[in-house]
Amino acid sequence: MTLKSVFENPKLTITQIINMSVGFFGIQFGWDLQRANMARIYENLGANPDQVPLLFLAAPLTGLLVQPVIGYLSDRTWHPTWGRRRPYFFVGALVSSIALIFMPHSSALWMAAGLLWVLDVFGNITMEPFRAFVTDKLPDSQVNRGFIMQSMMIGLGGSIASSLPWLMNNVFHLTNTAEKGNIPENVKLSFYIGAFFFLASVLWTIFTSKEYPPQDADINKAKNKAGLGGGIKEIFGALTNMPRRMKIVSLIQFFTWPGLFLLWFYYTTAVAVNVFGGKDASDPVYAAGADFGSLTLAYYSVVTFLFALILPKIADLLGRKATHALCLACGALGIISVAWVHDKNMLFLCMTGVGIAWASILSMPYAMLSGSLPKDKIGVYMGIFNFFIVLPEIIASLGFGWLMKNILNNDRILAVQLGGVLMILAAVLCYILIKEPKNTDTVLTSKLEIEENRSL
Repeated sequence: MTLKSVFENPKLTITQIINMSVGFFGIQFGWDLQRANMARIYENLGANPDQVPLLFLAAPLTGLLVQPVIGYLSDRTWHPTWGRRRPYFFVGALVSSIALIFMPHSSALWMAAGLLWVLDVFGNITMEPFRAFVTDKLPDSQVNRGFIMQSMMIGLGGSIASSLPWLMNNVFHLTNTAEKGNIPENVKLSFYIGAFFFLASVLWTIFTSKEYPPQDADINKAKNKAGLGGGIKEIFGALTNMPRRMKIVSLIQFFTWPGLFLLWFYYTTAVAVNVFGGKDASDPVYAAGADFGSLTLAYYSVVTFLFALILPKIADLLGRKATHALCLACGALGIISVAWVHDKNMLFLCMTGVGIAWASILSMPYAMLSGSLPKDKIGVYMGIFNFFIVLPEIIASLGFGWLMKNILNNDRILAVQLGGVLMILAAVLCYILIKEPKNTDTVLTSKLEIEENRSL
């Protein structure tokens, strides 16, 4: 029996793949609520634009430690009833939902930043094992579809979450303005709804999806109490012996995600000020612009959901690297062109490009990576891979406030455009550096590279 056949999982039905992905609907519901509304909440509580990046700092700093540790622990966890990854799904979703409920009741910047820290930490505790969950359960022939199903759930959850403030104001007539120091009613109710969907969706996956018992060797490893020192040693060993493919994809991630962070930091407030002409958070014009910005973010999530339906066919036709590079280029064009908008409805065209890129960002890097990692260390490596999402956010949080104040003159739209330029760089790196694998046993070769620490 070959190593490949030992690791091969049975194929799942489309219903089973949907069930195991539903949790991502709720996770993304929570993420998109905070992405679309945190800058607005901070400005409502008195923050200046150059202070916003620093207020996002605590969460990624903690995530830098949490993600590989949770990956390491979930690799070594096994319970006959709860499985390997699902205990982490539940704990993370429960605490994240509580943070969502309390977030719109923040009375000061420190309280909102603290709750965002809790939401990010426990959101990562829920999300990080979900990436490994796909590789745990699906054979290589279905990995693309597993990650793309997650992209569809992310698109669906994000579209509803981002549109909620606009819906609450325009359909249910809840007020979208508040005095400085308070949060508008339409934002409050949106966060309550988000808390419900976050927890309910994750529970759906927990109770409808089972996990395969690990191989005997993995069970013995899970029972072996290596302690904190052993865990740190394994994480650093994995970090220093990453496969070549993982290093390249991580570099691409490193330049991709700042474009997204700058979009999430400043887009809704840029629409409120630069497109609508609003003055500050108490101005009804500003509030209408921020709501409309959130609505266009919801639209790009719809594009993500729809584009994910055809993304597998495009990837099969063009290959993963060309597909991802092309999608990143579409996203970069969409982000940069926001500055050229005078008619607010043109923002939907800009966000079409972002939606195409987001569908690929959520699936193609993981699909390109999946075959290069050994099965018994998937959680650890997925946690390390997320370093290259978190590190750009930390750098942006620490340094971009100064750049925003002294170079960009607090111009939100220029900050958004700079993110688009970085995404173009990521697209170029992807196309030049990624080599499409031939039909070889990539699991075996990467395992040799990692465990024997020898070059391919």
